[in-house]
Amino acid sequence: MIKNSLKIPDFITEILGRLEENGFEAYIVGGSVRDFLLAKTPKDWDITTKARPQEILKIFAGAKYENNFGTVILPLKDENGHTQDVVEITTYRSEQGYSDNRHPDKVVFEDNLEADLGRRDFTVNALAMNNQAQVVDLFGGEKDIKKKIVRTVGEPSDRFKEDALRMLRAVRFYSQLGFTIEPKTERAIAKLAGSIKFIANERIRDELIKILSSDRPSEGIAKLSELKLLQYIIPELEEGAGMKQNHHHVHPVLEHNLLSLKYCPNKSWQVRLAALCHDIAKPRTKKIIDGQATFYNHEIVGAKMMDKIMRRLKFSTSDSERVVNLVLNHMFYYNVDEVTAASVRRLIKKVGEENLSDLIDLRIADRLGSGVAKAMPYKLRHLQYMMEKVRHDPVSVKMLALGGDELMQELKIQPGPKIGAIFDILLSEVIENPKLNNKEYLLQKSRELYNESLDELRQKAKEVISEKQAADDKKMKKDFYVS
Repeated sequence: MIKNSLKIPDFITEILGRLEENGFEAYIVGGSVRDFLLAKTPKDWDITTKARPQEILKIFAGAKYENNFGTVILPLKDENGHTQDVVEITTYRSEQGYSDNRHPDKVVFEDNLEADLGRRDFTVNALAMNNQAQVVDLFGGEKDIKKKIVRTVGEPSDRFKEDALRMLRAVRFYSQLGFTIEPKTERAIAKLAGSIKFIANERIRDELIKILSSDRPSEGIAKLSELKLLQYIIPELEEGAGMKQNHHHVHPVLEHNLLSLKYCPNKSWQVRLAALCHDIAKPRTKKIIDGQATFYNHEIVGAKMMDKIMRRLKFSTSDSERVVNLVLNHMFYYNVDEVTAASVRRLIKKVGEENLSDLIDLRIADRLGSGVAKAMPYKLRHLQYMMEKVRHDPVSVKMLALGGDELMQELKIQPGPKIGAIFDILLSEVIENPKLNNKEYLLQKSRELYNESLDELRQKAKEVISEKQAADDKKMKKDFYVS
């Protein structure tokens, strides 16, 4: 009996009990046992049993078997009959052949637990536990947990040839659990790293998110680089290895990116990814002018690179837009003596109010990652103050005191591009002077604008918007750090 303050949930002991009552061995297995031994509440409780899928279905009403791998899904209902969770119950099995470096060619149902545990990836996951919390450990998993070691079950090369994703999982456990990877296992990963290209990008993406969400994200990414995996996942990052920067930076590009990730105060993996990749384009934009390295427009080039990377790794559109937006705007310029409330409103319009705190966190990460001791200087604190001060000022068309229906009714026109052009001009004026955001003025201005052609309106809107934004962007073109 292990000593642990955690308790196996009643619904799990009930499932194990019902299987045993029907004459079938049953154990909690895998990562749920590992987490239990680490005194961490498992996210999922997986069960393995001698019972075949059809026998499991007879025992549990409502269970479903819709695959060929021996895994029965058992929905857990609340008191109202709604599914609140599911438990996976899998028949003892062994696996044969991995021609695609990911899935077994053949699954064989087994009659003993040893065969099932022997097919698993790492010793810390090859553990089983019965209803009385007694652990079955056939491969030294408990010892490796105590020593905080990630080690494969059996020969590392064999395990990684069976499933190349296991190499990423090893780094993920290193990052999540704070474990070290056993040297022989590391050598096998570095040797077989190229086989990760056989893994679907969606699976790689999921492991990358877990590494970025861990307590040691920068260490995890650095380990990916050390073990030759990063060059197959985000090779663009490797371009910055050893590349020196200008006098603002004491670290080469890749090291700076990793340190920015390390010091990022935001726990969101999207913001952490932006911190890791904010300077990803510096190697491609580096120029030497008057003996100094410059990286003009690296934020623009970097945003385009990140869009391609996010698409390649099959990230969702919303996640991609969030990361790309942060990379694009991470060089925002703010000087107390030069920047006005209107320019702060333009910044909010440009990046989105919902992204402001993320952008500040990214700047803090960037500063600390460059060796600057002060994370939040006066200028950044003043920017936060100004953002809070103007956050309720109109920065979007929907915040104007005049709505589209009212405008069309007043001008007696139908919906069309001319309405949009008029609103663009109105918004640009109101951003400059919020006091103009009243219906009377906006209607009067709209009547004046309506007499102009669509081309004239579009040109005027473009000039008004671009003139002010260009003034802001001109300051931003300095490769600087707010002090």
